[in-house]
Amino acid sequence: MSDAYSGGCACGAVRYTIADDPIFANHCQCRDCQRASGTGHGSYLTFPSRSAVELTGAVTHWEVAGDSGNLKSHAFCPTCGSPVYLTLAAMPDLFAVHAASLDDPARFTPQVVTYAGAAQTWDHLDPALPAFAKMPPG
Repeated sequence: MSDAYSGGCACGAVRYTIADDPIFANHCQCRDCQRASGTGHGSYLTFPSRSAVELTGAVTHWEVAGDSGNLKSHAFCPTCGSPVYLTLAAMPDLFAVHAASLDDPARFTPQVVTYAGAAQTWDHLDPALPAFAKMPPG
C-alpha cells in the first residue's frame, strides 16, 4: 500500500480516505457515465474493500441498473452536486471513486476504456489504452 488516496466533493462537505490501492482504473463511455459526468465518459478508480474507506459527510444516491440488471448506486454531494463515488449491488465490497474527486487527480492512471461501443465521436481518449465494447470479462 502506498499513501492513502483522499478526496471528496467540490465544496468539501463529503470527504474520503482510502487505505488501499485501486484494483482497476478505467474510463467508461457508457451512456449512464456520459450523463453523470456531463461529458463523454466517466473516469474511475475501483478499490477492493469498503472496509478500507473512511467516509465523512452526507451523500445523496441515485441508482441505475447496469447491463447485468444489477444496481449501481451513484453517490453525490447534496450541497454542490459533485459526483463522488459509486457502489455495485452485485459486488458490495467494491468502492469506486470518480478520478476528478481525488485531491491529487494525477494519481489516476487509466488501464482500459470500457463501453467504448457507446463512445461519442468527439470523445477522444488515449488510443494506446485497451478498449472494450462493454465491460471486459472478469
